[in-house]
Amino acid sequence: MIKKTVIFTTYQCNNQCIFCINSERRHVQGKNAKDIKNEITEARKRGSTYLELIGGEFSIREDALSILRFAKRAGFKTIMMATNGRMFSYPEFTKRMIDAGLTDIVFSIHGHTAHLHDQLTQSPGSFDQLLQGLANFKKLKFKNIGSNTTIVKQNYKVLPKIGSFIFNLGIRNSEFIFVDSNHGGAKINFNQLVPKISEVASYVRKTLDIGRNRAQHWHIRYVPLCYFENYLGQISELYEVKRFHTEHIAPDFNNFSVEESRALAGREKATRCSKCRLNSQCEGIWKTYIKHYGDKELKPII
Repeated sequence: MIKKTVIFTTYQCNNQCIFCINSERRHVQGKNAKDIKNEITEARKRGSTYLELIGGEFSIREDALSILRFAKRAGFKTIMMATNGRMFSYPEFTKRMIDAGLTDIVFSIHGHTAHLHDQLTQSPGSFDQLLQGLANFKKLKFKNIGSNTTIVKQNYKVLPKIGSFIFNLGIRNSEFIFVDSNHGGAKINFNQLVPKISEVASYVRKTLDIGRNRAQHWHIRYVPLCYFENYLGQISELYEVKRFHTEHIAPDFNNFSVEESRALAGREKATRCSKCRLNSQCEGIWKTYIKHYGDKELKPII
């Protein structure tokens, strides 16, 4: 079991994604470098070997390099960050971040075209900058490159095209994330952003097929298992509970048992789900989703 620490270093970002989980937290002041370094030290004392630095957008911090160097000296085996990729469009910045200690990078790719991606990020040019950032990592022979894609009404019907686009970029570590409607932009604008799982599922399955048996990690996250009975090997939560014990450290909260609390506090099931043979493994679906759409879509597998 890998002990993983995720530090939310800031809620500020140079994109303004319409579905962003942090859109209600922009006013919360990010942590200073001293506090982050203290948290890195304490995480190592608790036995963490995997560090994930996220935001907002970690790369826009002026002290990002200093924090990475500190994490490297602390002895983390993995120092990873999720990013919108825009700062990495600068080649020298990319090299300096790698030299400072970055071992893994995950790009947020929400569309297969500039029009779609930039529409969702509300940042013209962000798609082109992301692709340039990816190219800069490849030029430096950086190996550990992944991606994540948030699934919303605006992109779910072209999800297989997005998956093919990511695969053709050479990325073999990808997650497709059913939008979290409990918080942020998707909570505020639920009807405009959150699709029904029954309508999304077939597109997700086609997307999962693209990387099935051909990719290192090609998974779907935050979905009820009744729609993915034949894809259990590509469910992120099932993978995580076997591989990771994760803690989240943020400016406004600490969560030292993410896998447990997510299922208990964030997700919900129908009463009839107790009859499903996948019930013990399934986390259900977001509580806010049930509030808006009800639970009739959840159909037990007997």
